[in-house]
Amino acid sequence: MVQLTAIQHWVDAPGSVVSWGPSPASVKKLSAAPVSDVPASYQQDQHIRSFREHTANGLEMARLLIPAWNVPGRCDIRAMTYVINAYLRRHDTYRSWFEFADDDSIVRHTATNPDDIQFVATRHGEMTSGQWRDHILATPTPLEWDCFRFGVIQRADHFTLYVSVDHLHGDAMLMVPLFVELHMNYTALVEGGAPIRLTETASYHDYCVRQREYTSGLTLQSPEVRGWIDFFENNAGSLPKFPLPLGDPSVHCLGDLLTVELMDAHETDRFELACTAVGARFIGGVFACAAIAECELSGTADYHVITPTTTRTTQEEFATTGWYTGLVPISVPVVGRSFGEVARAAQASFDSGMDMSNVPFERVFELAESLPHIKKPGSGVPMLSYLDIGLPPLNPVVMSYWQRLNGRIYCDLGAAKQIGIWVNRREAGTTVTVAYPDNPIARESTSRFVDAMKAVFLEIADGRYAPAVLAGAGAAGYGQ
Repeated sequence: MVQLTAIQHWVDAPGSVVSWGPSPASVKKLSAAPVSDVPASYQQDQHIRSFREHTANGLEMARLLIPAWNVPGRCDIRAMTYVINAYLRRHDTYRSWFEFADDDSIVRHTATNPDDIQFVATRHGEMTSGQWRDHILATPTPLEWDCFRFGVIQRADHFTLYVSVDHLHGDAMLMVPLFVELHMNYTALVEGGAPIRLTETASYHDYCVRQREYTSGLTLQSPEVRGWIDFFENNAGSLPKFPLPLGDPSVHCLGDLLTVELMDAHETDRFELACTAVGARFIGGVFACAAIAECELSGTADYHVITPTTTRTTQEEFATTGWYTGLVPISVPVVGRSFGEVARAAQASFDSGMDMSNVPFERVFELAESLPHIKKPGSGVPMLSYLDIGLPPLNPVVMSYWQRLNGRIYCDLGAAKQIGIWVNRREAGTTVTVAYPDNPIARESTSRFVDAMKAVFLEIADGRYAPAVLAGAGAAGYGQ
């Protein structure tokens, strides 16, 4: 399933490790890459600046996407070298590196020839779980070109293929083109066939240019910007805050993850029927359950949250590695409303806000500098994501194959001040994973919120509706 797991929890049998990194000649060529007029995307700009800020304060930053899956047999190093290089040369995001200019702007350097990228294999011998975790966590930073690595952990009858990519070059959809290109191409080659025919890719560089052209034309009067401003004004002039205490934000601490099963497969199906019965989709029901749980815990009359969505629009972009993620603001009235009313309102908020995903809120804050009541967010901002591995943009056939190969996604744990919530629907049911600051106060608050969410999901799925409607903190009912 698509579920984040802290790399610190990756424990498996020892194995012989081979990793792939750039050849000295490749490093030399890429370091001499000329300055490009392609701007960093807003996502990349924010990521690089956040990394610099963390580093200046002596803090670690969670930045790595680490997919891993098992492959039968012994790894053919030559074939794997071929498919890794073919993958890197196919996606133009990997040809760039960034630096800060004297005016503090971010400058992109881009190699003109994709064949300048040449990754080579290095044998490290046998490693334990702790040793390969440290090895992976040493993946270079987003201020270095080669902030991505590949490797295999060979055992007697199979090997684990892992990839470590800095978030600078990928989003949650990274694993689909990555798995298809590496695994399918490798399998074709070792079985004596030719490389498979792949969908043409788009250019992530073109996306960066389009994004900057579009956002540069926005004003405070643009409808999408006005929508974000309205959202901020409903949240004390900024992004929303998690309703429960998360500890002292001035005391730095690492993050941690909590994963809980919300519903099994049968309960998940019944929950979906309950959503469709009231005129909402599953995603609307997810937001509704979170809204009801928050209302019961804190008494908030209206629920506000941001949710990520892909900004890809073409088949070619869905085949492209890059950071194509935007955010949609969700606002849902809760108090005095039934589950059906809350779910329909959540669904409508999500659907009507999709155009706002193309407007990075950083751009809105730039435009709103003249508005004193609008301010950049602090700590405790919640983000709620929903993903169904059986629906686009994920490929259900690919995802089924991924699961049979014990596919999973690991991440590193850096300093944490925000709350990330991922609800994932899979064949076996629905889970929630929450990233939170790892201190006793935040840990208790996270557990309380997850318990409340699960209770609401199950009550909806089981049809156990109390006759009363929600009426504030402590209310227990939500009529149909």
